[in-house]
Formats: sequence, structure tokens, C-alpha cells
Amino acid sequence: MDLLLGAVGGTRGVAFAPDALVIAGWTGRDAAQVELHIAELERIGVARPSTVPAFYRVGHSLLTSDARIQVVGDDSSGEVEFVLFGSSELLVGVGSDHTDRKLETVGVVQSKQLCPKPVATDVWRFADVEAHWDRLELHSFATRNGERRLYQAGSVSRMLHPRELLHRFAADGALAPGSVVFCGTLPVEGEISASDRFEIELRDPVLGRSIKHQYRIEALPVVR
Repeated sequence: MDLLLGAVGGTRGVAFAPDALVIAGWTGRDAAQVELHIAELERIGVARPSTVPAFYRVGHSLLTSDARIQVVGDDSSGEVEFVLFGSSELLVGVGSDHTDRKLETVGVVQSKQLCPKPVATDVWRFADVEAHWDRLELHSFATRNGERRLYQAGSVSRMLHPRELLHRFAADGALAPGSVVFCGTLPVEGEISASDRFEIELRDPVLGRSIKHQYRIEALPVVR
């Protein structure tokens, strides 16, 4: 997977070979709100996580920058997240933790393993945004039957700071080269729902730039 590193003064390609993919869940900074959300999901059959935050390891082959993904059935949906890439330095981008919501009630990690994980190939140096990290914003838009709606919007400050999250993930707080971590998401505007197209964006209002990606979802038939 080739990444395009954006920096002041230009961009350059970065060869990146992923060998580990981790989906971090329950990463909210407000512990009371996290507990409330866990309780809500328990009521619809989603098991309580064993740790908070939780780190779900899935196959790195799920990573894709394609403009189309295929999923089984019509029970999956995307969710925008900032994504950390371990390279010669820490890089940050944006991705979608596309998840099968029906299977989520059976097993969270199984539901996450079932779907591809789209990511933008554009990335930034984390060092370039660390000083104003909490000013960054995430947005997503879902299109269904030709109707486009705002799906998620808010500040990355609602999730644990990347340094804090990495210290909870690894004792030394470092992200090994080739490792990729999805870092948690925002509440949905309205109801969680499937879509035909999903758009994700990480905005930096301080430096006046953004990383965007969009993909179409092809629902394959469930044959019994």
C-alpha cells in the first residue's frame, strides 16, 4: 500500500507494508458516556467489552483504498475514524471501520473481521498536528437510494488522544512499523443504517487541509 504524505511545501510517496491491524473500541474520553453506550448496546445483545478501551486484532488484508467494497447482505455500515500508521514516524489518516451490525450481536471481533476496512492513502505526520490535535474534526456522509445525509460529525477530542491510546495499547507507547490502528468513532446523526456510498473526512481547520475518501458498497446476496 503506497501512502501519500502531505506536508508544508509538498507531498511525497511513502511505501507502507501493513502487517498488523488493530481496531480500538470504546475510546471515548468521557468514561460516563462510554459506560452509557456499553449499557445501551448490551440491551440489544452486544456483549460488554472485557477491557475499556478494547483492542480488536483483525487481519491486515482487510485494509483497502479501493473505491468499492463487497459485503455479504445488507446489515453492514461504515463509521469514520482517525487512523494511526506506524512507519519511520507516526502518521495519521482517516478510515472507515465498516462492520456487520447483525453479526456484532454475536461477536464484536467476528463482525469486524467480516468487512473490508477502507482507508484514504493520504496521510499527515502526527508531529505536524499534535500541537493542535483537538482542533481536528471528523465527518462522514452516507448515501442511500440517491439521498445523501450527514452521518457523523465532531471533534477528535471526543476520543482518547493518540498518545494516551497508544500508551494503553503498548507499554512503551510506540506503534511498531507496519502496524495500523483505527482509533474510535463518533455517534451517528440519527440511526445506524446501511448505505450505497460512504464518504469520510479528517479536517484540519488550523492548517486548512483535509483528507477524504469515499467508497461504494456492493451488498452480495445471502444464499441459504
